[in-house]
Amino acid sequence: MDTLDKTDLRILRILQNNSRLTTKELAAQVNLSPTPVFERLRRLESNGYIKKYIAVLDAEKLNQGFVVFCSVKLRRLNRDIAAEFTRIIQDIPEVTECYNISGGYDYLLKIHAPNMKYYQEFILNVLGTIDSLGSLMSSFVMDEVKHEYGIHI
Repeated sequence: MDTLDKTDLRILRILQNNSRLTTKELAAQVNLSPTPVFERLRRLESNGYIKKYIAVLDAEKLNQGFVVFCSVKLRRLNRDIAAEFTRIIQDIPEVTECYNISGGYDYLLKIHAPNMKYYQEFILNVLGTIDSLGSLMSSFVMDEVKHEYGIHI
C-alpha cells in the first residue's frame, strides 16, 4: 500500500466536497499545475482510494424519502447462506446499504421507500420471500440529523 502525502489527502478532501471540479480547478486549489494533479488522480483511482464519482439525489423530491433501517436475523448462518443472502440483497433496488453486523442481528439494511404502505408490501413480497430470513426489526427514520458522504481524513 502506497503512502499518501498532504497533497493527496487535500485532493481527496476537496473531491469529497465537489467531485465535479475540473483538473485545472482542482490544481489551483492545491497549488499545483494540472499535469501532476491529473497523474495523482489517476494513481488515487487506480489504487482504489477513489471508488467512483456520483451525484447525490434528493430522496424526498424523488418520492423515496421514507427511510427504514431494517435489522435482519437469518434462520441459520453459514458461508453459503450468507453468500446467498448478500447476492439476493444486491439485486433489491430499495436496499441502498447493507452491512453484516455483530450482535443480536446478522445484517443491517437501509431501505428507501415512498411510504409506510409500500414498505409493508416490500416486507411481505420481497424480504419475506427470502428463505433464510428468520426475523427482522424495522426502525423508521423520523428526521435526518446528520448525513456526511465523505470520511474524515
